[in-house]
Amino acid sequence: MIQIIPAIDIIEGRCVRLSQGDFARRSTYPETPSEMADLFAAAGLTRIHAVDLEGAKVGAPRNLDVLKALSERGDLDIEWGGGIQNSADLDAIFSAGAGHVILGTVAATDPSFAREALKRFGPERIVLGADVRGKAVATRGWTETTEQGIEDLIRLFLPALKEVIVTQIARDGMFSGADVPLYRELMDLFPEVTFTASGGIGSIGDIRALEEAGVPRVIVGKALYEKKITLEELAAW
Repeated sequence: MIQIIPAIDIIEGRCVRLSQGDFARRSTYPETPSEMADLFAAAGLTRIHAVDLEGAKVGAPRNLDVLKALSERGDLDIEWGGGIQNSADLDAIFSAGAGHVILGTVAATDPSFAREALKRFGPERIVLGADVRGKAVATRGWTETTEQGIEDLIRLFLPALKEVIVTQIARDGMFSGADVPLYRELMDLFPEVTFTASGGIGSIGDIRALEEAGVPRVIVGKALYEKKITLEELAAW
């Protein structure tokens, strides 16, 4: 059964969602991150995907107070990403209570640092976050697209790497369905890696399509905030 991971994207302490990674197309919601966490926990969803979008854009963590508040609840496993550049950032995020840290831009720009992080904290706590346009990796809060492909990025960290979140930017926030063929291809190429799908979820049918394809995890974001999928529906998982 596929694992549902609800998303909390954060700018200036507020819950937001972007469309196709465009900061100019931002929706801000009235619920606080803590209020959303309450709702997710009540529905039995205990692993939370939280991204410091503000930090991702400027290249340094900016919302660690939010992480600390979420982690102090004690009933949530927080995977946190955004703006991580060095060991001090990693230490600060783990100290604030993250269960897992997502390495995105820094994994593409400084692979040796990401390898060292995997060695130091282990693949159980370090997750590769690969944001892609097509198959090209994007960095710096999705504002830059590189020439590096997703497959080449993953290969840089094998065999240590165990978890990868792949976000298809063109579908993110668009409710157009997940890029199922991409996830099938990646799972075939890297059977030792646990993949999390992200981007495009707009209905329960989109989740079922991933589940039928064998994708083990999916992040659900804007569809929850816009009430296209209800927490009651997700409680089945």
